[in-house]
Amino acid sequence: MYYSSILPDVVKVADEASEKVLHIYQSDFKVGYKEDHSPITAADTTSHDIIVRGLRNISRDIPVLSEEGAQVSWEERKNWRRFWLIDPVDGTKDFTQRTGEFTVNIAMIEDGQPVMGVVIAPALKEAFWGIKGEGAFKRDRTGRVSRIHVAEPRATKRVVASKNHMNDETRAFIDALGDHETIQAGSSLKFCRIAEGHADIYPRMGPTSEWDTAAAHAILLAAGGNVQTLEHTPLKYGKEDVLNPHFIAAGNWYF
Repeated sequence: MYYSSILPDVVKVADEASEKVLHIYQSDFKVGYKEDHSPITAADTTSHDIIVRGLRNISRDIPVLSEEGAQVSWEERKNWRRFWLIDPVDGTKDFTQRTGEFTVNIAMIEDGQPVMGVVIAPALKEAFWGIKGEGAFKRDRTGRVSRIHVAEPRATKRVVASKNHMNDETRAFIDALGDHETIQAGSSLKFCRIAEGHADIYPRMGPTSEWDTAAAHAILLAAGGNVQTLEHTPLKYGKEDVLNPHFIAAGNWYF
């Protein structure tokens, strides 16, 4: 599939979902809780509906896996060579705490790898997208679009982390890097900050699911970075268990 021909339509779908998410964010929304005790709001379900409908209009024959969708059995999923992977709102804690650091995420997975991704931060009015091998881009709050690329890090590494997910293992990894500064970012924006050259490395030693990382992973790859497990293998998608292993996201200097 020639991804660059459909990317503008995917961005349009993500923008439409983001507009509705922002409207709910600015309202007096209610917070519910799923079986795993994670929060959910009307923004999650509304964004899911808009994105699924939009992607089906773009490509009827490509299956969609969403955090907020009906569960799809492994028996069915194991035969998917190519599929859409979406997180309608990543960073729901940031959404409910009104930090603005939440995102709408759409990825295309092919043969276990994220090959195209769109990430929009509705409250920050920032958008990122990229296609593996074709480059990554950012649209800023003024609407200006520019190409982005990972940075060559300085002696002091800029480590991007989340205050919601810091643990002893992550702290130990960061300390072992030596001279560093910590940059706070929520949701999939941690990958995007590396992709645009504003951070150097993001170690994740805690649980994430495939939909949390896929879109921003694709953008980081397109911007010249990489994501690997602690065993130095690429982070893969389309597994029976949708949980990711621990991983490191960084510019290629680290790998």
